[in-house]
Amino acid sequence: DLCNLTPHIISHHHFTKLVQSRLVSYQQVHSDIMFGASQAVQKLADGKQGSGTVPVVYGLFLCSALAVYHFVANGEFSAIMTMAVMIQCLAFVLLAVKSAAVGSVSGISANCLALEALAFACRLSSTTWLNGYLPVDASGDFVYQAVEAIALLIVLWLLYRSFATHEHTYQKDADSLPVLPLVAGCSLLAALLHADMNSRDLFDTLWMTGLFLSVVSVLPQLWLINQTGGVVQACTGHYIAMLAVSRALSGVFMWHARHDITCRPLVEGVNHAVWAILSAHVMHLVLLG
Repeated sequence: DLCNLTPHIISHHHFTKLVQSRLVSYQQVHSDIMFGASQAVQKLADGKQGSGTVPVVYGLFLCSALAVYHFVANGEFSAIMTMAVMIQCLAFVLLAVKSAAVGSVSGISANCLALEALAFACRLSSTTWLNGYLPVDASGDFVYQAVEAIALLIVLWLLYRSFATHEHTYQKDADSLPVLPLVAGCSLLAALLHADMNSRDLFDTLWMTGLFLSVVSVLPQLWLINQTGGVVQACTGHYIAMLAVSRALSGVFMWHARHDITCRPLVEGVNHAVWAILSAHVMHLVLLG
């Protein structure tokens, strides 16, 4: 019956139009991302700190975040975690832009970077093969881990510049806050307060250690700023601001998911892991503020 088939034909036609529209939108976003990337690379290749570089980097990451949110995560709330790590990655990209543009690592704490590298390694040891601390949407399948891996590589590159190619610009005497006690303290607290989302004590502990290390990693940077007169360079200010935004987004998600986080309680009826995670987020925001 033609009359009965007509609604199905119209529905199929509408679906085809919708798919084509989404593909065109994706192609436009992809084109914008590639254009922004080429502009940023060109500016860095010129070796200039031009005022246009930072806006281009922001624009590139905004387009990337929107593409991931709409086309990978399909707008699911858990994608806020992936947005958080993308903004965290942006923070380190801004440091790298600054370092590459001026040919110096002045104003950047290598101790801060070392703690961040260790934090990324601890978290990736869990998130690359276990699902306990990943977004439940499709961005948790590969994008989340890939962004953290990229951020880790950027941090390692900055450390290489600090200790090798640009060692003469590294403010070693000012970057003097001891970090081994921080690592030991974070590891001990993580061993006591970790959740059991992975159902593996070692990797639950490593993930929590990574969280705690990322919180205290800002201390060497703040120490360096204080030791060099309290002046915050522009890109360092952008770096700190992006870390704060990233941690705020992560905190919103953790608060929303607090009833889903489990642990083996040290005190009956008290979910210490939730309080440890939320307290770490609050402390990080206080330090960054």
